[in-house]
Amino acid sequence: MQIEPRANVSVIRAAFAPVSAVLVTMAICSILIVWAGAPVLEAWASMVKGAVGSRFALTETLTRSIPLMFTGLAIAVAFKSKFYNIGAEGQLYCGALAVTYFGTGMITLPPMLMVPFLMLVGAVAGGLILIVPVLLKTHLKVDEVVTTLLLNFVILLFVSFLIEGPWKDPMAMGWPQAASIIDEGVIPAMLAKGRLHYGFVFAVIAAILVWAFMRFTVWGYEIKAVGLNASAAAFSGISINTTIIRTAMISGGLAGLAGVSEVAGLKGYLTLDLSPGFGYTGIAVAMLAQLHPLAIIPAALFLSGIYVGSDSMSRAVNIPTYIADVIVGMSVLAILVSVMLSKYKIKWGK
Repeated sequence: MQIEPRANVSVIRAAFAPVSAVLVTMAICSILIVWAGAPVLEAWASMVKGAVGSRFALTETLTRSIPLMFTGLAIAVAFKSKFYNIGAEGQLYCGALAVTYFGTGMITLPPMLMVPFLMLVGAVAGGLILIVPVLLKTHLKVDEVVTTLLLNFVILLFVSFLIEGPWKDPMAMGWPQAASIIDEGVIPAMLAKGRLHYGFVFAVIAAILVWAFMRFTVWGYEIKAVGLNASAAAFSGISINTTIIRTAMISGGLAGLAGVSEVAGLKGYLTLDLSPGFGYTGIAVAMLAQLHPLAIIPAALFLSGIYVGSDSMSRAVNIPTYIADVIVGMSVLAILVSVMLSKYKIKWGK
């Protein structure tokens, strides 16, 4: 058996890769649903209904997709340059920490200025936390997968220390949470009834801006060049270390915006369970989108629909909600295989 690259990959073949991955995932997960003793069609129908079957379900799916868009963009930008940032979860919490520090009364501005200011400080905090891992990679060749992953736990423990200690809200009746964001810093709601806020619009705009940045700017070209062939990029005069550092700052900033959206847009205050794993799910979003910034939008909506709809599926057919994690994991594996098969062909025999 030999694996050879295809001479050319058609647009149809490339577009069919994520579709085929979703279909394969549904087929495999259907076997698990049958194994659990539940009717397959009813299970999938209840998931779709729970995700988009009502106004409430649709707004919940859109709300859940906001942090996934930001973390998916963060992962996509980093992976484009072969900087494997696995620390989006920690960078999300850094953005949330910055919003809590500046947005609970330290600075008071009009709403038109306060919200952009909080988004700025959240993005800066998410980017700055990556300085140590990226410098370790560029100067000492330390694997960034290890450093960014372990940094997640350090940040989470620091958040726990703050909300259990100096930042604990005395008005929270003993619950471990920080003080609430002032009204001027709250991201406005899009609908009168519901949790959907304008962070969704900001996330979509961020995806468009990242796409334009990667496609039309010199920095975007350098990021892609370093990812495709670092040696050739260096030979052409591109500074590899500078490009990787710049990429890390952008990636961390996007992940930090996810923390801003959750604190200033959804919850209103910082808690340790702010994220159920948005940083890690962002990897699945980026892989499902094949690292394309615009494809991040439907990929995030798809996965958020799975998480929201799995609750309805669980109640309707009495199967564990963990089926959502299985679907997401299978989606990532399936997209990796389908992308490989779209770019390479397998030859059997001599």
